[in-house]
Amino acid sequence: MDGINSCEDSEVADLLSSPEGSQNIDIGKQIFCNSAVNMKNIVAVGFDMDYTLAQYKPDTFESLAYDGTVEKLVSNLGYPKELLEWSFDWTYMVRGLVLDKKRGNILKMDRHKYVKVAHHGFRLISKDEKVATYGNTFIKDAFDGPDYAHIDTLFSLAEAYLFAQLVDFKDSNPSKISEAKDYARIYNDVRSAVDMCHRDGTLKEMVARDPKKYINEDNSIVPMLKMLKTSGRAVFIVTNSLWDYTNVVMNFVFGARTMDGSSSLTLDWLQHFDFVITGSAKPGFFHDENRANIFMVETNSGMLINTDNGTPLAQVGGPAVELPDQIPNKKCRVFQGGNVGHLHKLLNVGSSSQVLYVGDHIYGDILRSKKILGWRTMLIVPELEKEVRVLSSSWDTRKKLQLLRVERDQIENQTHHLKWSIEYVFPRAGRMGKVDEKANMNTQVQGARVRAAHQESQRSFHQKFHPVWGQLMKTGYQNSRFAHQVERFACLYTSQVGNLALYSPAKYYRPGEDFMAHESSVISK
Repeated sequence: MDGINSCEDSEVADLLSSPEGSQNIDIGKQIFCNSAVNMKNIVAVGFDMDYTLAQYKPDTFESLAYDGTVEKLVSNLGYPKELLEWSFDWTYMVRGLVLDKKRGNILKMDRHKYVKVAHHGFRLISKDEKVATYGNTFIKDAFDGPDYAHIDTLFSLAEAYLFAQLVDFKDSNPSKISEAKDYARIYNDVRSAVDMCHRDGTLKEMVARDPKKYINEDNSIVPMLKMLKTSGRAVFIVTNSLWDYTNVVMNFVFGARTMDGSSSLTLDWLQHFDFVITGSAKPGFFHDENRANIFMVETNSGMLINTDNGTPLAQVGGPAVELPDQIPNKKCRVFQGGNVGHLHKLLNVGSSSQVLYVGDHIYGDILRSKKILGWRTMLIVPELEKEVRVLSSSWDTRKKLQLLRVERDQIENQTHHLKWSIEYVFPRAGRMGKVDEKANMNTQVQGARVRAAHQESQRSFHQKFHPVWGQLMKTGYQNSRFAHQVERFACLYTSQVGNLALYSPAKYYRPGEDFMAHESSVISK
């Protein structure tokens, strides 16, 4: 492994010798903390593979998934051939959106599940229509269940975009899609087509042919893993991908690459891990009562060897089973299936709080492992790097917004007071002067001006982040639904997994102080 990513052991030594890790870390590479994590107490660090250790290129990988889904809709599910002429804008959708399958709407909500931005297909829904649809009910909608789909992974962006295209297409061409196919049925067809693409292996085959086209190169992964191993941690992978695809992807992530990005398959990358669990079927994997069998993978052939909690079992009438001797570091073993109980026995941890798991999927990686097991969690949010850079460069804009909001509140309060006085106080006193009416009119005009300026400034600010959906972690002044999930379930979050290499392996990550509304008001004065 001498040539892997030009990694030098001295880099690891430098990090280990620094009590607080590297100083002055770039804002886009920092690790942010919601819940305290003392790395001295972590004895095992685990990783998801897809969109965690392996960062896919959205412009090529998601387009590949999109094209495959469209082809399945046309060839297998009877959709018009003109769909084959469509293209995918990988920049349009963002994570955290909710699809209203019944109405054909795409929603962005705040942490309280109030709809703040809504589109029907690609058409922006007016405020009045939005309130009429989602605000005039006696029972608040939870936006869960069969009528809604959550776009919480980067894998889901292509299907959300295709759903919006099909909603617009159905509205504009009602005769070209069967009346029996309402918006919900269309969404289910899209999901079925996506599943077909994954089942027939088309996507993985294309990635395996040319991984450089679909996966980003990241030279920070090897130093980070070496640092963890050198500091005494057990390091493992739990991925839903099967062994053959895992081996292809990890060879690209870790292997010495030729000019065209090709890399001969070896097992060298396994030296960085103690255990690799493939075909894990997360999030079900995180339930100890899940009775899935665990098999050892014979890495050359891909054959599965039945095991007893990870220990190979001799087959009836067959020779004794030994660990495959072709693995350079025999400490690493590769498995398929099983559940978290098997993993805990393999890791020999004393408690679940000694495990840190790093993944990209709120539900598949983070929520279950944190909520059910009590693992420490780190969420990978690639979009965060741009988000924090824009935020960091927008200090003046944010200050202007705060001042406009204060001015708007003051004028609205003055307007309401004058209106109340004119309607209720002055009539009872037997007097109401023209001066009071004029003051009221002037205040209303001034209020309308400040309100318009505030709304326009706020709109411009959010469009700096994304022209359609605005800031990923906010809707107006509230945390977005996605941000609320990150805050609840991710102890740590950062833009790339390699950012761990920028901090000491003994670092104590501490969250900032929480503020309630009354505290913020006092402190900000």
